[in-house]
Amino acid sequence: MSKSKIIVNSSRRNFLAGSASIAGLAATAAITPITFANANHTVDGAKGLPDFINWKNRDALIIHSDKGIETHRSAIGESIITPNANVYIRNNMPTMTDKQIGNRKNWKISVSGVKNPKTFTLAQLQKLGHTTIATILQCSGNGRGFFGHKVRGSQWKTGAAACVLWTGVPVKAVVEACGGIVKGAVFMTSSGVDHEPTGLDPKEAMIERSVPKDVYKDAILAWEMNGDPLPNSHGGPLRTVTPGYYGINNVKHVGKLSFTETESDVKYMKSSYRISPIGKKGSQYPTCWEMSVKSWITRPTDETGTVKAGKVQIVGVAMGGTKKAKSVKVSVDGGKSWKKAKLIGPDLGKFAWRQFALETTLSAGTYTLSSKASNGSDTQPELRAENRRGYAHNGWKDHSVKISVV
Repeated sequence: MSKSKIIVNSSRRNFLAGSASIAGLAATAAITPITFANANHTVDGAKGLPDFINWKNRDALIIHSDKGIETHRSAIGESIITPNANVYIRNNMPTMTDKQIGNRKNWKISVSGVKNPKTFTLAQLQKLGHTTIATILQCSGNGRGFFGHKVRGSQWKTGAAACVLWTGVPVKAVVEACGGIVKGAVFMTSSGVDHEPTGLDPKEAMIERSVPKDVYKDAILAWEMNGDPLPNSHGGPLRTVTPGYYGINNVKHVGKLSFTETESDVKYMKSSYRISPIGKKGSQYPTCWEMSVKSWITRPTDETGTVKAGKVQIVGVAMGGTKKAKSVKVSVDGGKSWKKAKLIGPDLGKFAWRQFALETTLSAGTYTLSSKASNGSDTQPELRAENRRGYAHNGWKDHSVKISVV
């Protein structure tokens, strides 16, 4: 059985684990909705949405806590882009309020580690450049709920991920407006300001993340999400988007962008989000940077109910990490045999996920549906890479689903 590999470039503390619309597809599976027993939807144990996200789709979400809210496997959308109302929530600091943010056009971000350091308002950034990109936003702990040991944190399965269209200014344009990056810079460091209203020690509370400097070539400062002004709950009015990197590196409420010789020494860079062996921790272990090749099935699943025997469309999503997802295979017998699925819908670029579909014929019985993706150089492994905090899970076996066909 293949296992996830963790490859560490110690000079950069780099981490690699193992590394459209579907209109026209006739959905021949007859699916009967069922109650989500583990989703806080039952009358006796129902949980309402926190006030700061009361605009979201409650039926699409599983509430782990006010800071950890997951999207149902079957609710990421029937097209490539995940609707804003269905996108998961993961906050380390409380979401900033309208009052704390003030006039969004006057939001400020300082840029340093460049030849001409400057401070820009959001209104000024909007005059520097404009682009829209599709990326996967995924929590480092997505899949934590599959780990066998007792892992602290939200017990995500597949729903701490979304594919989002971001609109903003390319960081390259900001750098050019500042005369370029100074010599000796190794990292791009984004600093959030959502800790400031709390009064907590910045070293312990500031969300500040350093990534390799070259990430700036693809990164943007985003003010719009899926065609809407960036919601406060997703880091509005401005957040860093670092394509191909785990969500923690896409810093919310960003107020500072720096090009630095060393990594940030705040808690959320130095010690948190480190992929360490079970029972160990420390800054010597790799940090959560690039995402891994990964896929999972979104329909049919154990959430969507029983399936009518006959032709069935098996649909899912696949990502290639920092590379394009190039192929996906699907199994209906838990990985004993595989068939190549079709990539469907438009290709929105290497940082977006691709939908896939396999039409097959199933007779009555119980089936274990699995998928494994490849980006050409790395293939999704069978097993997870065990680690203390349940990070970077991309093993296909845990992500498989069982369905009943009648």
